Formats: sequence, structure tokens, C-alpha cells
Amino acid sequence: MVNKERVGRITPLLSSAFIVAIASIVYELIMGGISSYLLGNSVYQFSITIGLFMTAMGLGSFSSKHIESNLMSKFIIIEIALALIGGASAFILFYSYAVLKFYLPIMFLMIMVIGILTGFELPLITRIVGGYDNLKDTLANTTAADYIGGLVGSVVFPIILLPRLGFIKTSYIVGILNILVAAYLFIKYKNEIGHTKSFALTIFLVFVILATGVYTAAESESFLERRLYRDQVVFSKQSEYQKIVITKAEDDVRLFLNGNIQFSSIDEHRYHESLVHPALSLLEQRDNVLVLGGGDGLAVREILKYPDVKTIDLVDLDKAVTDLAQNSQYLLKYNQASLANKKVEVINQDAYQYLEANKKKYDIVIIDLPDPNNESLNKLYTVTFYRLIYENLNNKGIIVAQSTSPYFAPKPFWIIYNTIEEAGFKTRPYHVYVPSFGDWGFTMGTKGIQFKPEDVELEVSTKFLSNEQLEKLFVFGQDILDKKVDDFNTLIRPILIRAYYNAWDEYN
Repeated sequence: MVNKERVGRITPLLSSAFIVAIASIVYELIMGGISSYLLGNSVYQFSITIGLFMTAMGLGSFSSKHIESNLMSKFIIIEIALALIGGASAFILFYSYAVLKFYLPIMFLMIMVIGILTGFELPLITRIVGGYDNLKDTLANTTAADYIGGLVGSVVFPIILLPRLGFIKTSYIVGILNILVAAYLFIKYKNEIGHTKSFALTIFLVFVILATGVYTAAESESFLERRLYRDQVVFSKQSEYQKIVITKAEDDVRLFLNGNIQFSSIDEHRYHESLVHPALSLLEQRDNVLVLGGGDGLAVREILKYPDVKTIDLVDLDKAVTDLAQNSQYLLKYNQASLANKKVEVINQDAYQYLEANKKKYDIVIIDLPDPNNESLNKLYTVTFYRLIYENLNNKGIIVAQSTSPYFAPKPFWIIYNTIEEAGFKTRPYHVYVPSFGDWGFTMGTKGIQFKPEDVELEVSTKFLSNEQLEKLFVFGQDILDKKVDDFNTLIRPILIRAYYNAWDEYN
């Protein structure tokens, strides 16, 4: 075959290999991402997803040797199946969790089916290309197209597709990529394919189904969110980092990040007053305050009650959250426009990186971060992180950190306590009952000062706390004290995540 004709035959096939590789890696990321979103523990979920997916690909690749004829027709059939199943995968997974309450078996089935179909792709297209080229060039070209496509998919998904389109619309659009490959190859090589009318009709119908899915993705998301959340969803957005949802039922406004409740307007004052006032009441000097997390502005609202506070730096990674706190009618009602106060500077940056570069000394650091349910949060619950805070504090500074529930998750609670102590602080644990959360815990660490609970006296007006109540915060029942552990959490040995999930799984 002359070179020009050979190139004309091979180029469409290699282009198709490149595109289907993008689709394959995105399906894998979608399934791992949804499992992480719904079940938490991203390393565990992605490990399971990748392991099963690779196993399934191996089964598909092994089975491909039994296809001995009509390779192009079979490849197009596989692309049609992948388009339909992969394209609908995100909707199916969310539906199985929110409506069917039968997630894990369907998740495993989806991973295996999509993985097996994906496993057929590269061997088949390599054999098709091999009909027009020598073995050495065939293997080099097809595997290169596959690897480069995988790279493109793995970069485009977290940077562009997920934050702009969300899981459901992304999966439908990627399904369209598969069906367009099927259509392109069908048109290009239809003389080599039988049953052309059946192929054309099937490709058209699947394309219509996927296009309808893209068009109705917003309605699908609204339907599923109504099933995922108890109350009416009044705001929903997928940011670069997380899914942000606000629900409302009469006077109860709730903020959720990746499905985890952050506050309920009915009782958030119990949490935020307990987080802020015990530590601030102990300080003789509280000019400069650092808040890590707390992008909803509710902790800052409480800090602003102290007129002698001069600066409040709030570091929250997700600009979408801090923007929401400054613009949403649902949040402004409760945070009292705290982030717009002239004393407050909002910094959208990773807390760890901020502390590494910071030269300013603080009188108090208030840590209002989500629970340590993934690896990126785990580093913010380590000895190294708390030592950074120690270095960023004045000689008589205080750290206070939300520390999950001492009742529902006692081992993680005491691990956080031990970790702060290991960083050099003199530590005291305390807790408060918040109806939306249950019994919730905090750890206070002091640098250069010591105190007794009776030393804490309120100086500002509050809805919940009183001087009598303040002292009770530091009293624990024997059943919680008996569950103390000696472990602490580090970057290299991240024991906190597993302890956290074990504790909540055991309770549930």
C-alpha cells in the first residue's frame, strides 16, 4: 500500500484511539469521584475503583483474542455500548445511592462493565491498525495515542469538566465522544461494515439519548439533590474543590460541602460561640486573629464582637464558599456580612501553604475546618501543621480546633488532641451539644500560658454561652475519658483518616 493511502487509513484509527482513551480515563475518574463524594475517603475509593477497573480491562483485553473477524464492526459496537453505559454512569450511580439505596453493588457492576468494554478497545484498534502497518509502528503508535489521551483526560477532568459541568453532564458529554468515534469510523469504513442501516439507526438513537441527557442534566441534578437532601435545595454549585449546597426549610438554612453538613441556622450559634469565645476570653492581647476555614463567615461574626481585635485574616481555600458568604441572602442573614468588615481580609489559599509563607504573628489561630475525611484535609490535622501554627503564634498565643465528636468518634477526637499536644501546646479538650451534629468536640492549645476552666469569663453577649455553661464545656463523662488513646497523626503516618471512618462506620 502506498504511503499516502496507508496514512489515510491509519490516521482516523489513531485519532479514535486518542479520543477513546480520554473517555476511558474520565469514566474512571467519574466513578472514583462520585464514590468519594458519596462515601468519603478518597484514597480508598479511588484505589478500589482503579483496581477493579484495571482488572476489568485485563478481562476485556484477554477476551478480545476470541474476536477473529469483522473487527471494525465489533469495535464500533463496543463504542456504542460504552457511549450508552458510560454516558449514563454518573446518573445511574447517583440514582442508585439517592433513590434505590443500593449503591455498592451497582457501583461494582458499573466499574466492571465499563472496564471490560474499555479493555477491548486497545487490542482491537491495534489489530485493525496492524492491517495497514508493520507491527513495530503499530504498537508504538497505538499505545502512544492511548497514553497521551489518558493524560489529556486526567488533566481536563479536574480542571475544566468537573468544576464547570459537574458529574452528570460530564459523563453524558464523554459518552457523546464515544458515539462520535463510532459514527466517524462507521462513515469512514462503511464499505467494510455490514448492516449499515442498523448501525446508522443505533448510532443516531444513542446520540439522541445522550444529547437529551446533556440537555436535561440540570433537571436530573435537581431531582437527585431533592432525594439526597431532606430539605429544599435553594443553591447548588460544583466548585473547583467541592459540591456546595444550601437547603432551606422554614427557618432552618443548612450549608453542605460534598454532602456533609457544615451548619444549621437553628443551632449554629452553639457551635460557633463555643469555638470562639473560650479562647478569646482568655487572651489579654488579641490584636491579630487567624481563622483557618470558616468560609461561611459565622466564626468571624463572633470574633467581631471584641472591639479590641484589630485584624482578622480568614484563610479558606475555596473562593466559591467565601464569595457565597459575601453575596448569598441565605448566609448574609446569619453571618451579618462579617466578611465585608474592614478588619477582615479574606485569603483564598491552602492553609498549609499560607502558614509556610506567613511572616505575621497571631495572638490566636481558630481552626474551623471540615472533618478529616480525605487526604488533603488530613495534612491539616498533623503534627507538622500544628507546629507551623505554633511558629506563627505570639509567645502567649492560643490555638483552638474543631476536633469532631468525642461521643460518636472518640478515637479520632483523642488523636487530634494528642497531635496538637505533640506539636508543643499545653492542651485542654472541651465539647458542646449541637442538635444538628450531636456532641461536638474542640481542642484548645496554649503557648506560654496555662489556665483552669474557671478562669474563662465571657466579655460579650451570646445566645447560648454563659459563665456557668463555659465551665461545663470542659467536663467529660467517664465513658469518653475511658476511650483515650495515645496515637497522634503525622503526614507520613496518616492514621486519623482510617480511625475517623472506622468510628463513624461503627456508629452507623
